[in-house]
Amino acid sequence: MIQKTPFTYQGTDQDVRILEAHLKKILALIPLSLPHPISILNLACGRADETGALAAAFSPAKINFYLGLDLRSCAIEEARKRWELPAGEIQFREGNAAMLGRERGLPPFDVVFIRHQNYWHDPMVWEGILEEALAALKQGGIFIATSYFDLEHQLFMASMKTRSFTPLVNLRNPQSRILPDALGKSVDRWIALFLKP
Repeated sequence: MIQKTPFTYQGTDQDVRILEAHLKKILALIPLSLPHPISILNLACGRADETGALAAAFSPAKINFYLGLDLRSCAIEEARKRWELPAGEIQFREGNAAMLGRERGLPPFDVVFIRHQNYWHDPMVWEGILEEALAALKQGGIFIATSYFDLEHQLFMASMKTRSFTPLVNLRNPQSRILPDALGKSVDRWIALFLKP
């Protein structure tokens, strides 16, 4: 994965380095038998700042297809300018994650990632997003989500439990950067990983 442009916001470099380190630690805790190469879906990706961290965390597995999907066209355009995947296909699409099944030509994914899921904001929308995300995931595939704050994470975990998904990993990130303009929130405060049974 090649990063062609710098991140927009101060602190993002450090945030993604911390995320990468935690993902590597988490992935080392569980026995994985990933195919080679792998496909990754990054839902509600925004600017997709974490793209390089995901590629590094799953290394040495190579990525043959990477898709980032978000509603915001300006964020998707920034992601397109920033990331390149020389040995595979990378796409950033403007679209509604709750309607992922309507996207054409998508393979089943080995990994689905949602950074800072926003379940608390609109639970019904997020129920749809989670349903589509899990449907897009291969059997035995990896689903990873991070959360900004504790209540958000609890709501998300409760939703996953209703789907009979038990986390293999559910960790509080002790290096999570506090957001001074958002009381009680910090970057990637919680990270949870599930395998699709």
